[in-house]
Amino acid sequence: MVVSPSTFSSEQRRLLDEQLSQRFIGLDPSGYFLIKLDRQAGELIAEHYGNGIDDRGLATDPDTGEVISCKGGGPRKPLAIYRGRSAKEIGMALTEGVGPFPLSCLDHALYLGRELQKAERCLDDGSDYVQD
Repeated sequence: MVVSPSTFSSEQRRLLDEQLSQRFIGLDPSGYFLIKLDRQAGELIAEHYGNGIDDRGLATDPDTGEVISCKGGGPRKPLAIYRGRSAKEIGMALTEGVGPFPLSCLDHALYLGRELQKAERCLDDGSDYVQD
């Protein structure tokens, strides 16, 4: 059954989004991004980090082969840092022009676009940005 957009509430959209976020998504072999705001410069920042993927599907440090912990650890250095005044500007830098490009999965590109839009909104309205 198709629900017309006018009858789909923002709360229903939020619940759907929450449900869809529970699906499995494999890691991008090209690496991952940490998105930040530079409020003083009025810019979005996307730091690109490389990783390997072990036979269990876990991200590993490309230098050591150790599983990358979500709970901290030593500081890692990004492979590249992208800065832009808008989500579109960074998105274009990540996907257009002469490659190689820092991502290789379409679901990762869609996720980044969504997160960059969210970060841009936070930059505009002054709210805190927390990456999903």
